[in-house]
Amino acid sequence: MLTGKQCATHWKLANEFRAMFPEVNLVDDKIMTAEDGIYTSGGAYSYLNLLMYLIEKYAGREMAILASKAFMIDIDRHSQSPFIMFEGQKLHDDEEVKKAQEFIEKNFEDRITVDQLADMLAIGRRSFERRFKKATCNTVTEYIQRVKIEAAKKSFETSRKNINEIMYDVGYSDVKAFRTTFRKITGLSPLAYRNKYNKELIAV
Repeated sequence: MLTGKQCATHWKLANEFRAMFPEVNLVDDKIMTAEDGIYTSGGAYSYLNLLMYLIEKYAGREMAILASKAFMIDIDRHSQSPFIMFEGQKLHDDEEVKKAQEFIEKNFEDRITVDQLADMLAIGRRSFERRFKKATCNTVTEYIQRVKIEAAKKSFETSRKNINEIMYDVGYSDVKAFRTTFRKITGLSPLAYRNKYNKELIAV
């Protein structure tokens, strides 16, 4: 039923899902999908957002708002991006790609290029990029960005450093590029993310 259609699942199982069902269009950043009368949701409590969607669809926005208030459900939450914890995608058998992943994760604060990684592994750039994408479901650049942003997220959650300090710590020097990439991956601005998850700052 889902062949060629969109589907949501829990972010933690996205790679396994893709491997098992390559013909399905998995959108791992979405809370739910609705296509051709088929509805899916990703995550333990995301079915609540699916229920709000169905109430609004069949009973109207006013009723959906009433239900969301009565049951204290965030009615317009569409993305699970803020909850995703990037753990790397190493459930594959390409050892050279794993070496590249490990290098990126240990040196994320530096400027790392595709050519640098390909040379380090003695693999042609085009072949390396193809193998990396096949193994991890990310391009090399996307993987580097996700590792950097995951490090930034952890710093926002636990430290009192400001946005510029954390940006430099993870290897960014362009504020606009950092903010744009951070929002693209998490669905939130750096400031909104820090305010949402840093309990120490909230208590001040």
